[in-house]
Amino acid sequence: MSISKAVRSAVDEHPQLQEVLSRGLANYTAVAEHLKPSIEEVLGKKVKLPAVMMAVRRLADTLTKKEVTRFRFSSEIIMKSPLCDIAVERSPELASLLKTLYHAVDLEQGDTLHVIHGNFEVSIVTNEKHRKKVLKHLEGHTIINVEKQLVSLSLRFGEDFMHTPGVIARAVRQFAWEGINIYEIVSTYTELTFIVSQKDAMRGYRALGELMEPR
Repeated sequence: MSISKAVRSAVDEHPQLQEVLSRGLANYTAVAEHLKPSIEEVLGKKVKLPAVMMAVRRLADTLTKKEVTRFRFSSEIIMKSPLCDIAVERSPELASLLKTLYHAVDLEQGDTLHVIHGNFEVSIVTNEKHRKKVLKHLEGHTIINVEKQLVSLSLRFGEDFMHTPGVIARAVRQFAWEGINIYEIVSTYTELTFIVSQKDAMRGYRALGELMEPR
């Protein structure tokens, strides 16, 4: 592995460092000094600081050129709250039970219901007002975790969203830059929704707003 590849790999593991480099805010010498020990460990040999610094500089130039700085949205950012996120252990009996949840909420009136299936568990994101009702439906099943006081931030894209590399990654990095934890990511063909804490709602709204192309 070359020094350049080792540097890229190291930076990929630190979203905030990647963000700093892409924004042109990094002190290349300081970054190189920070990465040098891990680069040497990966390569199994000593490397010179100027070589690491040059690799960092080249990577920063690449990130800046490839950066997706603005996205074209066909609508505003939509915020919904308060929401909750219920994680339940997956089981053969759960599938049929989940179908009944759609009768417990009123999607036509703007209620939220996201059911996200994993290999071993299912996450249910819905309005806080439905939390007790949903938990009642899930009696007898193993509840893994319940998160309250959440908010959804939804964006709508053009039809090229699905085939555009880096869109989700760029948005996630924006949240990481702001120190915002993402509880869930839900996407459809032209929509992308982030579930975050209510305390981070306005910062998350502004963070996504910075990515929007001015009309």
